[in-house]
Amino acid sequence: MEKPYILHMFTPSKNVSPFDVNMAYDAGYQAVIPYTDMSLDQVAAYTQDAIFSRGPTGVRRTGIFLGGRDIGVAYDMMDIARKAMVPHFEVSVFSDPSGAFTTAAAMVASVEHQLNKHFGQGLSGRDVVLLGGTGPVGSAAAVLASGAGARVRVASHVGLARARIAAETINARYNSTTEPADMSEVAAINTLLSEAEIVLGTAKAGVQVASEAMLRHCTRLKVAADLNAVPPAGIAGIGLTDQGTPLGCGAPGAVGIGALAVGNIKYQVMHGMFEQMRQSDKAVYLDFRDAFAFARAIVARI
Repeated sequence: MEKPYILHMFTPSKNVSPFDVNMAYDAGYQAVIPYTDMSLDQVAAYTQDAIFSRGPTGVRRTGIFLGGRDIGVAYDMMDIARKAMVPHFEVSVFSDPSGAFTTAAAMVASVEHQLNKHFGQGLSGRDVVLLGGTGPVGSAAAVLASGAGARVRVASHVGLARARIAAETINARYNSTTEPADMSEVAAINTLLSEAEIVLGTAKAGVQVASEAMLRHCTRLKVAADLNAVPPAGIAGIGLTDQGTPLGCGAPGAVGIGALAVGNIKYQVMHGMFEQMRQSDKAVYLDFRDAFAFARAIVARI
């Protein structure tokens, strides 16, 4: 009898995400087991419990998923889990805290695709502004856009100090070159928008970060993407299913990408990464860089 496909879900949070559980089962895992409130000092021991109990054949049918809400903690958990592996007893590990890695990858890849399609440009050299960019998705998107060669500014509605903490943390951990920006006042947002070629709305659901009046300052805007699926739109004028749809406000020719359009790509990315874990003959370690590669391949087929 073949051993079942088992996925162990490690999270420092109180609960695992039902979204992640559903995705794992739909990708073919036959048993999904949560481990909650996990601290960093527990990761190595739990990893080795998972690898030594099944033998060399069983480890190919075993995976570890890293959740939570902090992309830095997820990075550390991945590093610890990798170092806990031993030859012939190595399982695949997939990190996606709060869905941030797959969502950010889907958003940035979609923006890159629309830039190329409508303007014949890539992200390198573009001026990117993340409105409400200090959370998990915004931070992950900042890393990806910076890595693709863009100038990236991470803006916080709380103020410049909060944005500076986020940018410095991102830069130190991921060797990025992001900059902090203030969006605590309308005048500050208008100044940011007047300089931006790419605007990414990554604030909380139901929060509008750029009104139609603010978008009139976007004289250089090429692509805007909004992750908010709860009315009102995070960025005015962007519909939920928009995928390169003319904005109708801001710079002539600017296009928008909506939350559900990004979500569709994110779903495919996450499903594909779970399948890769399950089907690979050797252990793989998957994070935001792999998610970005998946997303780029998917949007290229749109």
